[in-house]
Amino acid sequence: MNKVYASAAEALEGTLTDGMLIASGGFGLCGIPELLLAAIRDAGTKNLTFASNNAGVDDFGIGILLQTKQVRKMISSYVGENAEFMRQYLSGELELEFSPQGTLAERMRAGGSGIPGFYTKTGVGTVIAEGKDVKNWGGQDYILEEGIFADLALVKAWKADETGNLIFRKTARNFNPPAAMCGKVCIVEVEEIVPTGSLDPDNIHLPGIYVHRIIQGEHEKRIEQRTVRQK
Repeated sequence: MNKVYASAAEALEGTLTDGMLIASGGFGLCGIPELLLAAIRDAGTKNLTFASNNAGVDDFGIGILLQTKQVRKMISSYVGENAEFMRQYLSGELELEFSPQGTLAERMRAGGSGIPGFYTKTGVGTVIAEGKDVKNWGGQDYILEEGIFADLALVKAWKADETGNLIFRKTARNFNPPAAMCGKVCIVEVEEIVPTGSLDPDNIHLPGIYVHRIIQGEHEKRIEQRTVRQK
Protein backbone atom coordinates (compact mmCIF):
# COMPACT_ATOMS: atom_id res chain seq x y z
CA MET A 1 0.00 0.00 0.00
CA ASN A 2 1.59 3.25 -1.15
CA LYS A 3 0.85 6.01 1.36
CA VAL A 4 3.05 8.73 -0.19
CA TYR A 5 1.32 11.32 -2.40
CA ALA A 6 2.84 14.08 -4.51
CA SER A 7 0.75 17.00 -3.22
CA ALA A 8 -1.87 18.01 -0.68
CA ALA A 9 -4.54 18.15 -3.38
CA GLU A 10 -3.76 14.60 -4.51
CA ALA A 11 -3.73 13.32 -0.92
CA LEU A 12 -7.16 14.84 -0.27
CA GLU A 13 -8.70 13.50 -3.46
CA GLY A 14 -11.80 11.42 -2.75
CA THR A 15 -11.88 12.29 0.97
CA LEU A 16 -13.71 15.64 1.01
CA THR A 17 -17.48 16.07 1.30
CA ASP A 18 -19.57 19.06 2.32
CA GLY A 19 -20.67 18.97 5.96
CA MET A 20 -17.93 16.61 7.16
CA LEU A 21 -16.22 16.61 10.56
CA ILE A 22 -12.45 17.20 10.44
CA ALA A 23 -10.03 16.80 13.36
CA SER A 24 -7.00 19.05 12.94
CA GLY A 25 -3.75 19.11 14.91
CA GLY A 26 -1.93 22.21 16.03
CA PHE A 27 -1.75 24.56 18.99
CA GLY A 28 -1.54 28.27 18.29
CA LEU A 29 0.65 28.38 15.19
CA CYS A 30 2.68 25.30 16.13
CA GLY A 31 2.16 22.01 14.32
CA ILE A 32 -0.58 23.24 11.98
CA PRO A 33 -1.25 21.13 8.83
CA GLU A 34 -1.08 24.30 6.73
CA LEU A 35 -0.66 22.70 3.30
CA LEU A 36 -3.68 20.44 3.69
CA LEU A 37 -5.82 23.30 5.02
CA ALA A 38 -4.84 25.45 2.03
CA ALA A 39 -5.79 22.60 -0.30
CA ILE A 40 -9.23 22.34 1.34
CA ARG A 41 -9.70 26.07 0.77
CA ASP A 42 -8.83 25.60 -2.90
CA ALA A 43 -11.20 22.63 -3.16
CA GLY A 44 -14.11 24.78 -1.96
CA THR A 45 -15.53 22.16 0.43
CA LYS A 46 -18.08 23.87 2.68
CA ASN A 47 -20.25 23.56 5.81
CA LEU A 48 -17.32 21.99 7.61
CA THR A 49 -17.05 21.23 11.32
CA PHE A 50 -13.51 21.38 12.73
CA ALA A 51 -12.38 19.85 16.01
CA SER A 52 -9.20 21.77 16.79
CA ASN A 53 -7.74 23.52 19.81
CA ASN A 54 -8.02 26.87 18.03
CA ALA A 55 -8.40 28.29 14.53
CA GLY A 56 -4.93 29.69 13.92
CA VAL A 57 -4.89 33.38 13.02
CA ASP A 58 -6.77 35.31 10.37
CA ASP A 59 -4.45 34.42 7.48
CA PHE A 60 -3.04 31.09 8.61
CA GLY A 61 -4.33 27.67 9.61
CA ILE A 62 -8.09 27.18 9.85
CA GLY A 63 -8.35 30.97 9.74
CA ILE A 64 -8.06 30.89 5.94
CA LEU A 65 -11.18 28.69 5.80
CA LEU A 66 -13.07 31.08 8.05
CA GLN A 67 -12.25 33.87 5.64
CA THR A 68 -13.87 31.93 2.80
CA LYS A 69 -16.89 30.94 4.96
CA GLN A 70 -16.22 27.23 4.50
CA VAL A 71 -16.50 26.44 8.25
CA ARG A 72 -19.93 26.03 9.84
CA LYS A 73 -18.88 24.95 13.34
CA MET A 74 -15.77 24.87 15.53
CA ILE A 75 -15.20 22.47 18.44
CA SER A 76 -12.42 24.36 20.23
CA SER A 77 -10.99 25.35 23.58
CA TYR A 78 -9.66 28.79 22.59
CA VAL A 79 -10.95 31.51 20.27
CA GLY A 80 -8.36 34.26 20.78
CA GLU A 81 -5.83 35.63 18.26
CA ASN A 82 -8.32 35.33 15.38
CA ALA A 83 -10.44 38.41 14.81
CA GLU A 84 -12.55 36.78 12.07
CA PHE A 85 -13.28 33.80 14.32
CA MET A 86 -14.54 36.11 17.06
CA ARG A 87 -16.51 38.27 14.61
CA GLN A 88 -18.32 35.30 13.06
CA TYR A 89 -19.08 33.78 16.45
CA LEU A 90 -20.42 37.00 17.98
CA SER A 91 -22.53 37.72 14.88
CA GLY A 92 -24.06 34.23 14.91
CA GLU A 93 -22.48 33.17 11.61
CA LEU A 94 -20.34 30.45 13.22
CA GLU A 95 -21.44 27.78 15.67
CA LEU A 96 -19.00 27.17 18.53
CA GLU A 97 -18.80 24.24 20.91
CA PHE A 98 -16.38 25.05 23.73
CA SER A 99 -14.37 22.10 25.00
CA PRO A 100 -11.62 22.44 27.65
CA GLN A 101 -8.18 21.64 26.24
CA GLY A 102 -7.60 18.44 28.19
CA THR A 103 -11.16 17.30 27.54
CA LEU A 104 -10.80 17.99 23.80
CA ALA A 105 -7.57 15.99 23.61
CA GLU A 106 -9.18 13.10 25.50
CA ARG A 107 -12.29 13.22 23.31
CA MET A 108 -10.06 12.75 20.27
CA ARG A 109 -8.03 10.00 21.94
CA ALA A 110 -11.21 8.27 23.09
CA GLY A 111 -12.63 8.29 19.57
CA GLY A 112 -9.41 6.82 18.25
CA SER A 113 -9.59 4.09 20.89
CA GLY A 114 -13.21 3.21 20.12
CA ILE A 115 -14.50 4.73 23.37
CA PRO A 116 -17.84 6.52 22.84
CA GLY A 117 -17.72 8.58 26.03
CA PHE A 118 -16.13 9.20 29.42
CA TYR A 119 -16.85 11.12 32.62
CA THR A 120 -14.73 14.04 33.83
CA LYS A 121 -14.87 16.66 36.59
CA THR A 122 -13.70 19.39 34.22
CA GLY A 123 -16.55 21.77 33.49
CA VAL A 124 -18.86 20.70 36.30
CA GLY A 125 -21.01 23.64 37.38
CA THR A 126 -20.24 25.69 34.25
CA VAL A 127 -21.88 26.21 30.86
CA ILE A 128 -19.75 23.28 29.63
CA ALA A 129 -21.97 20.94 31.68
CA GLU A 130 -25.29 22.18 30.29
CA GLY A 131 -27.35 19.36 28.81
CA LYS A 132 -24.82 16.67 29.73
CA ASP A 133 -25.33 13.60 31.90
CA VAL A 134 -24.00 13.98 35.46
CA LYS A 135 -22.97 11.12 37.74
CA ASN A 136 -21.64 11.22 41.28
CA TRP A 137 -18.66 9.18 42.43
CA GLY A 138 -17.20 9.53 45.91
CA GLY A 139 -19.35 12.56 46.60
CA GLN A 140 -18.19 14.47 43.52
CA ASP A 141 -19.98 15.16 40.25
CA TYR A 142 -18.63 14.17 36.85
CA ILE A 143 -20.05 15.06 33.43
CA LEU A 144 -20.26 12.84 30.37
CA GLU A 145 -18.17 13.88 27.38
CA GLU A 146 -18.46 12.14 24.01
CA GLY A 147 -15.55 10.78 22.02
CA ILE A 148 -14.84 12.47 18.69
CA PHE A 149 -15.12 10.23 15.63
CA ALA A 150 -13.97 12.44 12.74
CA ASP A 151 -14.48 11.78 9.05
CA LEU A 152 -10.98 13.09 8.35
CA ALA A 153 -7.88 13.87 10.41
CA LEU A 154 -5.28 16.43 9.28
CA VAL A 155 -1.87 16.20 10.95
CA LYS A 156 1.50 17.94 10.78
CA ALA A 157 4.57 15.91 11.78
CA TRP A 158 8.30 16.45 11.49
CA LYS A 159 9.37 13.16 9.97
CA ALA A 160 7.69 10.03 8.60
CA ASP A 161 8.81 6.80 7.04
CA GLU A 162 7.06 5.42 3.99
CA THR A 163 4.66 3.32 6.08
CA GLY A 164 3.46 6.36 8.06
CA ASN A 165 5.34 5.99 11.34
CA LEU A 166 5.62 9.54 12.68
CA ILE A 167 7.99 11.64 14.75
CA PHE A 168 6.87 15.06 15.98
CA ARG A 169 9.28 17.83 16.87
CA LYS A 170 9.03 19.19 20.39
CA THR A 171 5.80 21.14 21.12
CA ALA A 172 4.49 20.54 17.59
CA ARG A 173 3.41 17.18 18.98
CA ASN A 174 0.50 18.90 20.84
CA PHE A 175 -2.93 17.84 19.49
CA ASN A 176 -1.56 16.01 16.46
CA PRO A 177 -1.39 12.42 17.85
CA PRO A 178 -4.96 12.34 19.26
CA ALA A 179 -6.29 14.08 16.13
CA ALA A 180 -4.61 11.44 13.97
CA MET A 181 -6.14 8.65 16.03
CA CYS A 182 -9.77 9.78 15.76
CA GLY A 183 -10.06 10.19 11.99
CA LYS A 184 -11.55 7.51 9.73
CA VAL A 185 -8.95 8.72 7.24
CA CYS A 186 -5.73 10.38 8.46
CA ILE A 187 -3.62 12.52 6.12
CA VAL A 188 -0.24 13.77 7.31
CA GLU A 189 2.09 16.44 5.99
CA VAL A 190 5.74 16.22 7.02
CA GLU A 191 9.02 18.00 6.49
CA GLU A 192 10.86 14.81 5.57
CA ILE A 193 9.98 11.29 4.44
CA VAL A 194 12.66 8.68 5.12
CA PRO A 195 12.94 5.03 3.99
CA THR A 196 11.04 2.38 5.93
CA GLY A 197 13.20 0.93 8.70
CA SER A 198 15.38 4.01 9.16
CA LEU A 199 13.48 5.33 12.21
CA ASP A 200 14.37 4.04 15.67
CA PRO A 201 11.23 2.21 16.86
CA ASP A 202 11.73 3.63 20.36
CA ASN A 203 11.51 7.19 18.98
CA ILE A 204 8.27 6.80 17.02
CA HIS A 205 5.49 8.93 18.52
CA LEU A 206 2.61 7.60 16.40
CA PRO A 207 2.58 4.25 14.61
CA GLY A 208 1.78 4.11 10.92
CA ILE A 209 -1.37 2.05 11.47
CA TYR A 210 -3.22 5.34 12.06
CA VAL A 211 -1.87 7.02 8.91
CA HIS A 212 -3.39 6.55 5.46
CA ARG A 213 -1.71 9.21 3.30
CA ILE A 214 1.47 11.29 3.56
CA ILE A 215 2.87 14.33 1.75
CA GLN A 216 6.17 16.12 2.09
CA GLY A 217 6.35 19.89 1.75
CA GLU A 218 7.87 23.21 2.71
CA HIS A 219 6.42 24.84 5.81
CA GLU A 220 6.39 28.28 7.38
CA LYS A 221 7.99 28.78 10.79
CA ARG A 222 5.76 31.44 12.26
CA ILE A 223 5.99 32.91 15.75
CA GLU A 224 2.58 33.78 17.17
CA GLN A 225 3.71 36.23 19.83
CA ARG A 226 7.20 37.64 19.46
CA THR A 227 8.54 38.88 22.80
CA VAL A 228 11.91 40.59 22.91
CA ARG A 229 13.97 42.06 25.70
CA GLN A 230 14.87 45.74 25.62
CA LYS A 231 18.58 46.43 25.19
